[in-house]
Amino acid sequence: MSESPQNDVAQNVAQDDAAQNDGAQDGPTHPAAPVPDRLFDDEREQRWRARFTATRMSRPNWALDAPDRTVYSSNLSGTTEVHAWDRATDTHRQVTDRRSGTHAATLPPDGELIWWFDDTDGDEFGRWVTEPYAGRAPDEEPADAVPGVEDGYSAGLDIGRTLTAIGTSTDDGTTIWVHRRGTDTPAEVVYRHVEDAGVGALSEDETLLAISISEHGDSRHPDVRVLRLAEDGVETVAEKSDGPGRGLTPLAFSPVPGDQRLLLLHERRGREELLLWDVETDIETELELDLPGEIVADFLPVTAGGPDILLVWHTHAARTRLYRYELGSGALAELKVAPGCVGSADVRPDGTVEYSCSSAATPSEIRALHPDGTDRRLLVPPGAPAPGSVPVEDLWVDGPGGPVHALVSAPPGEGPFPTVFSLHGGPHAADEDRFSAMRAAWVDAGFALVEVNYRGSTGYGSTWRDAIEGRPGLTELEDVAAVYDAVVSSGLADRDRIVVEGWSWGGYLALLAAGTQPERWAAVLAGVPVADYLAAYEDEMEQLRAFDRALFGGTPEQVPETYRAGSPLTYTDAVRAPVLVLAGENDPRCPIRQIDNYLDALRRRGDVAYEVSRFDAGHGSLVVEETLRHVATEIDFARRMLARIT
Repeated sequence: MSESPQNDVAQNVAQDDAAQNDGAQDGPTHPAAPVPDRLFDDEREQRWRARFTATRMSRPNWALDAPDRTVYSSNLSGTTEVHAWDRATDTHRQVTDRRSGTHAATLPPDGELIWWFDDTDGDEFGRWVTEPYAGRAPDEEPADAVPGVEDGYSAGLDIGRTLTAIGTSTDDGTTIWVHRRGTDTPAEVVYRHVEDAGVGALSEDETLLAISISEHGDSRHPDVRVLRLAEDGVETVAEKSDGPGRGLTPLAFSPVPGDQRLLLLHERRGREELLLWDVETDIETELELDLPGEIVADFLPVTAGGPDILLVWHTHAARTRLYRYELGSGALAELKVAPGCVGSADVRPDGTVEYSCSSAATPSEIRALHPDGTDRRLLVPPGAPAPGSVPVEDLWVDGPGGPVHALVSAPPGEGPFPTVFSLHGGPHAADEDRFSAMRAAWVDAGFALVEVNYRGSTGYGSTWRDAIEGRPGLTELEDVAAVYDAVVSSGLADRDRIVVEGWSWGGYLALLAAGTQPERWAAVLAGVPVADYLAAYEDEMEQLRAFDRALFGGTPEQVPETYRAGSPLTYTDAVRAPVLVLAGENDPRCPIRQIDNYLDALRRRGDVAYEVSRFDAGHGSLVVEETLRHVATEIDFARRMLARIT
């Protein structure tokens, strides 16, 4: 489902012992998917494993007023955990050490504490905690970051110098709290509503808080409200709505104290663009950048030219690049960063742009573009680097809703190849020209791999993104079918040996394809999927229920036929291809009960092959060994099922 933590990391899975894999403890058992010891008998075995075991690091984030203090995530220990890098002493240390891993961490402006999110076994429900930047004693527990805040799913966080704004989501809706830092006084509730909401941004002088709200019932197209935070109370000072189907997303306030200009995203012309709104005067300025696709931006620090200059991320056709935009003159210039697709980026006080980038062929690097134009690697992870892979090629296909963009990877030789359609999660995400050890493993195994940025994907405008409203699942699969026909007719794909695979929303689409396009697929592989949409809606986190109401046009009680038409469980009688399901026991996004319902339906049929791998984590896993088991399980299943075809 949408916004799983770190899409590349979240596509990890473990298979525990056979007893755990055999299904729900109190229900019928299901065939357990075996995990092969090896996938290859040559150098490819070491190569595919090395791509996953090689040390990876996220781009370090620094404390605003103490930029030598940084935090990042890394799999150095074999599990993704939070690490600290003190640049002044060039020392690194691992901060967290939890069985299921940790990925969310940040620093307050003074850098005195490290904040990280403490959930239970990957279930995403928990609280922010802190510990000293230098580390805590062995017998010392992390402290609650904000006193008085209830546990919940995270709904945003902004830590100022004197105030902290924090959002939590529970089954009762969203609550936003404000706490005066350095005091034991419990946090104050400044907003509460049954509909989805989230922390947007604190103004530089911390007198204003912008929040994203959806009191109108459409969390996919939120409004923005600005609250004045005073010691004697909280009041609404401004609110902006662009009406139905047009969202507004607060990005950042100007970095100048007293400057009440707020940078937002708007959707007034069918794609996300920039809007500068002076909250005090209610004067707005649309920033029309001559760039196709979609953009997002932030102010540069005052010391580097802010607030008159923005750093702009531009995403189009599966690639992201960086630009510098001058508010006064409207001058737009692309930054000469390294080739590839930019991941994250930020600007340090001296104007250095630190960023991550990769391509399908080259693993990710963390680099620094200095004000003098020199660009060099910032950090080199310890150990051997990950082996590279093959590049992707762009494919554009005429689809029922317009041109569909896909990325194609192929092994050496001539087709037709056995082929995997790997469908991304989200749905509001996209496959991009970034390095993927998963993609590379399939290519090593002799498969061509096709990634489709179907309607619902980001990077092609909000009209394309919103085209699945009212008919989710089936709309995306129309685009998948158009690309399927194109790669078969081109001679790339062997029509009899095409597999559909995906995780989260991609896993949902794979199961839906199994029942609605049964003639197309030789095998179906679905990780942490929605399988029974009615049960999923009952059990999932409230943030996703709000998302589903906006996407489907109401609750299952209000639009039952829409949910039924979009539920894989509806079509189990039509499934022909063998099915592999991989599921997390603690998943709050695609809960386990609804997956068991789907597996039970296949079991009752008795005439379709299926296997399941259950693992003790949430919506994916952060453990490298589990990732390896996941990859081996999927590729082995596909090979075994295709071997049955004569």
